[in-house]
Amino acid sequence: MHQSLSKVYVHLCYSTKKRYPFFDPEIRPRVFEYIGGICKGLECYPIKIGGYYDHIHVLCLLSRKVTQMKLAEELKKQSSRWVKTIDAKYSNFSWQNGYGIFSVNPKELDVVKSYIERQDERHKKMTFKDEYRLFMKNYDIQYDGKYVWD
Repeated sequence: MHQSLSKVYVHLCYSTKKRYPFFDPEIRPRVFEYIGGICKGLECYPIKIGGYYDHIHVLCLLSRKVTQMKLAEELKKQSSRWVKTIDAKYSNFSWQNGYGIFSVNPKELDVVKSYIERQDERHKKMTFKDEYRLFMKNYDIQYDGKYVWD
């Protein structure tokens, strides 16, 4: 019997355009829930979704039918369209052009979940830019700062 098996966990993060603080505490849970629904629709089952005023983190099991790029594209496209319908104050909402997506060891899922849960605490001391630069350093990713931020 032939079968294709896959179990790839990813941690995806991206910010709002120019890190504008759109996500007040009232809307954040709704946005996280909506993004979780998009993940489920793509068969990229969400484990933890969280973020802060200006960015989001998604920890999910990547479907073997969906590329990393397609996951990021669909999450951003569908959620952006939806956020704009919530209230007129979100009519100019958009995500940054890029994103970061990182592999997660299954034995480290609890560590990443905890990391995402502590966003409010973390961002009292660190900006999203600093957090993102730390990801680049920890994953040994070379990048050009001219093209990371929009």
